[in-house]
Amino acid sequence: MKKIGIYIIAFLFVTGLLSGCKKKLVEEPHSILTPDFFTTPQGFDAGLNAAYAGNRWIWGPQDYYTLSVAGTDEFQRGVDGNADLNSYSSNYTPSNGNVTNVWKYCYTYINTCNGLVDNAPNIAGMDEALKKRMVGEARFLRANYYFILVQFWGDVTLNKNFQSTPTTSATRAPMAEVYDFIIEDLTAAIASLPPGPLSAGVQPGRATAAAAQHLLAKVYLTRAGSSAKKADDYKNAYTTASTLISNSASIGLGLLQDFGKVFAEGNEANAEVLWSIQHTSNLAYNGSPKQDNRDADNLLCHLWAPQYENQPGMQRSLLYGRPYIRVIPTHWLTDTVFAERVNDTRYVKSFQVAWICNALKLIPNWPDPLPPGAPANAQPGKPKFGIGDTAIFMPGYEMPDAQVKATPYQVIPPSKYAPTLAPTLIKYFDTKRSDMNAPSIRPIIVYRLADTYLIAAEAAIMDGRPADAVPFVNAVRRRAAYPTGNPSAMEITAADLSIDFILDERARELCGELTRWQDLVRTGQLLKRLRLHNTDAQKNVQEKHKLRPIPQAQIDATTTGTPYPQNPLW
Repeated sequence: MKKIGIYIIAFLFVTGLLSGCKKKLVEEPHSILTPDFFTTPQGFDAGLNAAYAGNRWIWGPQDYYTLSVAGTDEFQRGVDGNADLNSYSSNYTPSNGNVTNVWKYCYTYINTCNGLVDNAPNIAGMDEALKKRMVGEARFLRANYYFILVQFWGDVTLNKNFQSTPTTSATRAPMAEVYDFIIEDLTAAIASLPPGPLSAGVQPGRATAAAAQHLLAKVYLTRAGSSAKKADDYKNAYTTASTLISNSASIGLGLLQDFGKVFAEGNEANAEVLWSIQHTSNLAYNGSPKQDNRDADNLLCHLWAPQYENQPGMQRSLLYGRPYIRVIPTHWLTDTVFAERVNDTRYVKSFQVAWICNALKLIPNWPDPLPPGAPANAQPGKPKFGIGDTAIFMPGYEMPDAQVKATPYQVIPPSKYAPTLAPTLIKYFDTKRSDMNAPSIRPIIVYRLADTYLIAAEAAIMDGRPADAVPFVNAVRRRAAYPTGNPSAMEITAADLSIDFILDERARELCGELTRWQDLVRTGQLLKRLRLHNTDAQKNVQEKHKLRPIPQAQIDATTTGTPYPQNPLW
């Protein structure tokens, strides 16, 4: 067994029992984990809930978001974003807090999963079928945490058993061993979990065989693009993903008719969703104790929100969110990837481009004299618009300056997008928060079936079978035309397909869904695409940035035995 460094051993709070098979997965603070705690049915259940709760430290806060969204071909730095990570500057070092936190959280909850798997045989008085399912859930969760680690850091410490005391030594296992362990966990999980998220008795957020199959397909696909690749990885990725797709209807799953409904507020348990992270309206158990946008709070509703409140006729609101604006879309994303907006409806369903006036005292007046072309009802010194009228609009194309000045509301063409104000991703907007500054209580969709389709397509292309990819790509693209576009115009042929096409299609479909940096590294396109499309990063990104640096805190904590190795060039 590889020993794990003192830094990656941490205690955590476990969680309360579940309530009702159709209710959401709700966690409550309970106690500190010890080996004996896992050996009772109640403790085992609470420990599993703790392992689930750990995902709220990954999906929702800024750390994982920054590592997966910022500094890609899709997004560059917003005015309040992390300058070092977005631009890959010399200040991006192993001491970076985002890097450190994701590493720490993954290992904390891997240890919880280890405790569950190790101690399950010692539990008396627990139904064996239930125990088997719960162990499958723990193995699914452990595979998720390790998959995050191996994608970001390559060779990592592989700890397979529970540790109740810290150690001061640690080694890094070869990436190949980590991948083998992940695949072993997922294979076992698939055999012991219920078929899908809509199966009887499955709570939203629970692991299922469908979610595990999706993750397994992505693991094969990702390993195939790494130095740990095996000859049949692309075939296995394709077979695993296509089998899930073929069986999806039988377990109530399928692509929704309308892309816009996938992320509709309140619809996070729809038939396309394979796995989601639950955040709850019970605010005492939803993240930070004071719900002040830290710790495990869900901040995704804020992280794209621009500084609209500083614009004429606007003030901060619950509807438009707290303007954290960590990133803005690159011009490549808005102007090239989403250039087709007649038949493809995904841009208008993914981005906000208009803001409605909500501040009477901040409405601007027409100048004197009026600009040429001003509306017939415009009067010098009188308000340009009223409450409920458009205050800001981004048409997505250039307009003459004279036309812009003659328009009552503020017009922002692409050349005027700024780090403070640009088209804004709306997939995570939340209007049910307690106030306009509060974090989100929405579940976060992590895995969905459209991604499975694109995994199958990418695997087929990389395996030299582009014709096999066509039906999967066309299914996603035809759906994107609903309701006003022409589905036939969205179809492609095998001759259109390449890894660049797939990455572009993934951007159109999965933009902002916390996968992009991983996609670019997996396909070997990180350096090329950042140099082409990200003006913040293009001069600084280099070979070493294909991996994240090992946290300096981990290196410093390894004081016994061989020093903990840093990634190359860091």
